[in-house]
Amino acid sequence: MDINNCQAYELIRREELEGIQSAGYLLRHKKSGARVVLIENDDDNKVFSIAFRTPPSDSTGVPHIMEHSVLCGSEHFPAKDPFVELVKGSLNTFLNAMTYPDKTVYPVASCNDADFQNLMHVYMDAVLHPNIYDHDEIFRQEGWSYRLEEKDGKLSYNGVVYNEMKGAFSSADSVLDRVVLNTLFPDTCYANESGGDPDVIPQLTYEQFLDFHRKYYHPSNSYIYLYGDMDMEEKLNWLDEAYLCHYGNEPVDSRIRLQEPFEKIVEKEIFYSIASDEPEEDNTYLSYNKVIGTSLDRELYLAFQILDYALLSAPGAPLKKALTDAGIGKDIMGSYDNGIYQPIFSVIAKNANVDQKGEFIRIIEDVLAGIADRGLDRKALEAGINYHEFRYREADFGSYPKGLMYGLQMMDSWLYDEDEPFMHIDALDTFAFLKEQMDTGYYEGLIRRYLLDNTHGAIVVVKPERGRTARMDRELEEKLEAYKAGLSDTEKERLMERTKELEEYQSQPDRPEDIEKIPVLRRTDISREIAPILNEEMTLAGVPAVFHETWTNGIGYADLMFDLSDVPEEMLGYVGILQSVLGIIDTENYEYGELFNEINRRTGGIGTSLELYSDVTRVEEKAFRATFEIKAKAMYGQMPFAFRMMREILTGSKLGDTKRIREILDMLKSRLLMRFQSSGHTTAALRALSYASPSAKFKDMTNGIAFYQFVADLTDHFEERKEELTRVLGTLSRQIFRGDNMMISYTASREGLEGMEELAGEMREHLFAGEAPGTPCVIRCEKKNEGFKTASKVQYVARTGNFIDHGASYTGALQILKVILSYDYLWQNIRVKGGAYGCMSNFNRIGEGYLVSYRDPHLKRTMEVYEGVVDYLRSFEVSDRDMTKYIIGTISGMDQPMTPAGRGDRSMNLYMNHVSGEMIRKERAQVLDATQEDIRALADVVAAMLAAEQICVIGGEEKIEANREMFDDVTNF
Repeated sequence: MDINNCQAYELIRREELEGIQSAGYLLRHKKSGARVVLIENDDDNKVFSIAFRTPPSDSTGVPHIMEHSVLCGSEHFPAKDPFVELVKGSLNTFLNAMTYPDKTVYPVASCNDADFQNLMHVYMDAVLHPNIYDHDEIFRQEGWSYRLEEKDGKLSYNGVVYNEMKGAFSSADSVLDRVVLNTLFPDTCYANESGGDPDVIPQLTYEQFLDFHRKYYHPSNSYIYLYGDMDMEEKLNWLDEAYLCHYGNEPVDSRIRLQEPFEKIVEKEIFYSIASDEPEEDNTYLSYNKVIGTSLDRELYLAFQILDYALLSAPGAPLKKALTDAGIGKDIMGSYDNGIYQPIFSVIAKNANVDQKGEFIRIIEDVLAGIADRGLDRKALEAGINYHEFRYREADFGSYPKGLMYGLQMMDSWLYDEDEPFMHIDALDTFAFLKEQMDTGYYEGLIRRYLLDNTHGAIVVVKPERGRTARMDRELEEKLEAYKAGLSDTEKERLMERTKELEEYQSQPDRPEDIEKIPVLRRTDISREIAPILNEEMTLAGVPAVFHETWTNGIGYADLMFDLSDVPEEMLGYVGILQSVLGIIDTENYEYGELFNEINRRTGGIGTSLELYSDVTRVEEKAFRATFEIKAKAMYGQMPFAFRMMREILTGSKLGDTKRIREILDMLKSRLLMRFQSSGHTTAALRALSYASPSAKFKDMTNGIAFYQFVADLTDHFEERKEELTRVLGTLSRQIFRGDNMMISYTASREGLEGMEELAGEMREHLFAGEAPGTPCVIRCEKKNEGFKTASKVQYVARTGNFIDHGASYTGALQILKVILSYDYLWQNIRVKGGAYGCMSNFNRIGEGYLVSYRDPHLKRTMEVYEGVVDYLRSFEVSDRDMTKYIIGTISGMDQPMTPAGRGDRSMNLYMNHVSGEMIRKERAQVLDATQEDIRALADVVAAMLAAEQICVIGGEEKIEANREMFDDVTNF
């Protein structure tokens, strides 16, 4: 790039970013003062983002509400929801916006040049020229508003962010995170909740909301980021001519101020809600929190990630082990949050009791003092450094584009020092420094300075209060009743009018000319080719194997797969426990902490999982194959070590260690419940599918609600069942991990195959021998239609069924239906009008379908919306342009870029599911050639799914009790 061709910008610095093989440029727009960073490389998954520093001055959630609202139409793109139109009709690889405690970020990504330009244009217009000044309905829809439908009716609050945060504040983990941040930084913006406190959100006025945009959403307060393989000069000149040149430099005081250190550690206690029949005993959260310098300290930023691993996060880490051994809580967790100006190191004991607080603090400080005096375990340090450096070099962020993650990490320094954007993304020198410090006392010095001698800390205790949600709901209802009672008839009529006006605004379709201003690609822009399937069948020393040849930068990804077809249904809960135990329990040659460190010193990690593969050629039989898998990733030269450690885990684990198993079960119960609270939509959908799907029931019994119930029962009766438990785990290990029951999936370049046959042969030879039981597993399903009561203020509402069971068949057009429902019918009725935070749908090749809502204030109303899908589809009629948009949005989801490991995983999934390349091509053609008639025909598919009448709801106990007639069974977790 030649900056001389971009006269509107000043080049401040250029750097070679060796760690990410890129060139970095720091620029400033001369007229507006906008800060700009370019990261130039050959990655075709291009990323653009614009961010603003948005420190909240209160807890009304105005940064969060603004994040939602600016994406609801703008000057050049006046449609009410350009964001959704882009989701439906672009080839984006990422499209979202995020509110943080001190910033708001608007990132987009795409591999298609024209699409990328379109996304940039819509987002720049959204943040700088939003429709919020012309339509207060946007604020009322996304933020909050009064809702009154009739004069004698009930007055309530509604709003997408309001309901989202009601859900967030129902989670004890979220309450703890928020209170720790607020307590440690009482004199800064971190004292406030940027997402919004539901009790405070209704204090925000429309004018205050607009003032926030006027102040902070200006190029002078912006951070613009471009990443990837593109014409940077063209993009810079376009940004200048289309937007930035129209603004002068108007400095905004948005600095994030430092909190002065405390003279002594502070203590804070707060309550969270549990259901009316949940026990308060063993339900308290204890947390020990210290502020660690600033995120502008290059070495400290990474050093405490390594200390977090070595002290706390790794299995067997000394803080975790000492607290666990002392019986302080059932689940010891921790974190090092370096995404804010002053990072926080936290130690957390979940499922503890208030009277354990003193011992909790004493143990932490005694352990830290002992380590500071005697020194850290060198292997734990090596493992921590290698663990983080391996991930840095691998740069595998799953479905998230690399450029997106680099851009977000860059803000950890750029936001607080505008001349330091590259500090944390070019980290090879920092890793080298940290390795050199292992024997110097450096890390022990950090422990003394920042953990032991540091008075800038807080002890935060979050205590349970039974029925707190119901009490707060009653108080809110009384408050609203009192407010309504004080209104005149005229004021009530005005509220009714405003409610109706908002509903009319939401129901009013966009003008065609407004929708057409949002650019859309053509169907002919989309390739009919599918991503290559990388499956090469082979036999390695008698072991069936599938090799996926692709460039992996010298890393091998090995997956040993063991068939579970012969495990009877009543044993499946034990299989879930076996999977949870292996790798974090002592083996013949290692204590579990040593095992974990040995693995992470020399590899990228070893993990286990249970996987399900449905045979798409036998859908009527509901045939599926379940496997127990152990996966390792390592440089080719370390693959023999990785195989040796996998063998150690599979055949050498001490499954008779009941003390350790009890610790794992307690932790497992806690983590499962935490997942249910944050991902209740997927949990509810799986549970409802399990009423008729053997594969879904298998997953529910090994990782869902049924598994949680099994684990909870085991922990409640551990002493009388522990001998049976260890006996069954041993029997299952010998039955499953047999040499003749294994196959291998391996992803690498061709050179990475060298030596693999020998490794496969050694593994087969050293696994268990013997015959499997002769009776294949038969899973029996039972329809239950359950409501699971929690202390939450919102619901996760699932409706599922198998459409093939009820006479319909699968077609690729169902992939388009997911887009149509999730971003049109369900979006409009459940999110926009209903105020839920999210809504999803899915339909797969084996006939399973679901409709589900996320953080939803409703229950019965949502079920009625689901019933309306059939009529909606029977009368489905859109323009050809809209139909094209749905198709492009569908292909976008099908064509997400993949990492090397992802390419191997996809190929193996297709192999195991018996999905051929021809089947994928046919499905792709069905998507690309779909007509509106094809969509209308899907009404019969949805009707067939709904005919199963399978429902599951996870949500507030009062809402579920009020609709008890909908359920066959109502219970608590």
